Amino acid sequence: MFRRSWRHAAAAAAVLLALSSVTACGDDSSDSEDLSENRVGAMENYAAGTQFKATEPLSFSVLYNNHPNYPLNEDWLFWTELKSRTNVSLEKVAVPLSDYNQKRSLLIGAGDAPLLIPKTYPPDVHAYVSSGAILPVSDYLDLMPNLKDKIEKWNLKPEIDTLRQQDGKFYLLPGLHEKPWHDYSLAVRTDILEELNLEVPKTWDEVYTMLKAMKAAYPDVYPFSDRWSQPNPAGNLLNLLAVSYGLEGAGWNFQHVSWNAQAQQFEYTGATEQYKQMLQYLNKLVAEKLLDPESFTQTDDLARQKLANSKSFVISANAQAVVNDYRPDLAATNPKAKITKIPLPIGPAGEINPASRLENGMMISSKARDSENFVAMMQFVDWLWYSDAGQEFAKWGVEGTTFVKDAAGKPKLAPEVDVVGLNPGAPKHLQKDFGFYNGVFAYGGKPELVQAFFSPEEQEFQQVMNARAPKSPPPPYPLNDEEREQVSLWETPLKDHVYQATLQFVLGQRDFAEWDAYVAELKSKNMDAYLTMVNEAHKRFQEKN
Repeated sequence: MFRRSWRHAAAAAAVLLALSSVTACGDDSSDSEDLSENRVGAMENYAAGTQFKATEPLSFSVLYNNHPNYPLNEDWLFWTELKSRTNVSLEKVAVPLSDYNQKRSLLIGAGDAPLLIPKTYPPDVHAYVSSGAILPVSDYLDLMPNLKDKIEKWNLKPEIDTLRQQDGKFYLLPGLHEKPWHDYSLAVRTDILEELNLEVPKTWDEVYTMLKAMKAAYPDVYPFSDRWSQPNPAGNLLNLLAVSYGLEGAGWNFQHVSWNAQAQQFEYTGATEQYKQMLQYLNKLVAEKLLDPESFTQTDDLARQKLANSKSFVISANAQAVVNDYRPDLAATNPKAKITKIPLPIGPAGEINPASRLENGMMISSKARDSENFVAMMQFVDWLWYSDAGQEFAKWGVEGTTFVKDAAGKPKLAPEVDVVGLNPGAPKHLQKDFGFYNGVFAYGGKPELVQAFFSPEEQEFQQVMNARAPKSPPPPYPLNDEEREQVSLWETPLKDHVYQATLQFVLGQRDFAEWDAYVAELKSKNMDAYLTMVNEAHKRFQEKN
């Protein structure tokens, strides 16, 4: 939902203007609804920045994603402190992480879902809208002043509009980031760069130049041998290149359509000129033996072994992979080796940060609307998930117990508390022993909160990425139930063919002179009908809203 092409500022501005008007439609209808029977426990003067505390003890059920790294503990400080601050207790319906999506579907289908359903990603919502089981939360934003404040201050309306369904409403309260948070890029052996007197590459063209220099110095080595290729071939690498070429996504984030701002319509991602150029770039790397052809099929373990044994110098990475995988691997085989995650190389789309500012979020059961505590529940959700104080609490915990503040008021972990190795050897763990920094409750926020537990190295990476303009989201194209069912029948054959042809073009098994034939093959698999349906849905939504 967040990879797009931005070279036409006027057209993009027109789209955003239209979307701003969309945001004003269909929201805040609770102003005209009679909620007088649903205010038991609610605060009368609740506002942004106000500490929420129910006027009487309340309890709300929540679907709880039970993470194996910090299994649910009813004695956590999180629960007791949450009740102390808000007068609210949570009844957990605990589900193992591995079964979460399936169990959520079963509970909603049976009408047994808890009132609060967190850890839901935007595409997952589509399946539940037509049943009426999920609340159109956009109708009740006036009950959530912290959420409304962040949408306005952070100019998140265009992103929010991507959540809208055909009726103009949205059914998910998403996690919100002030700045996009992009993690994945390439890791490069910087000791090799120093040896060859090379700078860290800033563009994909410079990556090519770097790989050429490495190959010249080490002719028996494939400088770049990649991981994350199972089950999606070159899942990360293709996605990084796709967004750098102005597309919505490829590889493990393959998006069937990308918005063409100049033409003001959606195009099929795998048939665009940008996708062809991306594959030509990769084909050049393979043909010149700069990129290991096994990168598209090999296991992660094999890719790591090649890196550890200096059979390669470049590999896909995120922050954790560098610290937890690559550096320990290299320390065991080559203690002098140094490796660093570099900022995402810049491509034809320019200096953009491709990450979304939305994250997984909260669905609310439509049963909640009839509760006498409905307004109080919405105020509680607004405080815990969207207020600065609630977000700090969910992440850091309790001042003086799990964290302290320095002279400048900046929080830091208490010396006896560890998380992500920041205080190694500390006797207590923020997640396991206290229940804070829990993925059910802690996500989104200002950069200083989101990046609080990042290493100085990762914070430097994020500073570079945050200086880049965030990509604007494409306009909405909500499908109705019949259209969604039809599209689901087309998508798998189309995607499978794109994946197959991608490998053939990149590995030189198919000549680019056959590109038009490949596009014709996509047309035979209903590509044009797919695009017609998407573009008509987009126009229909614009006209209706």
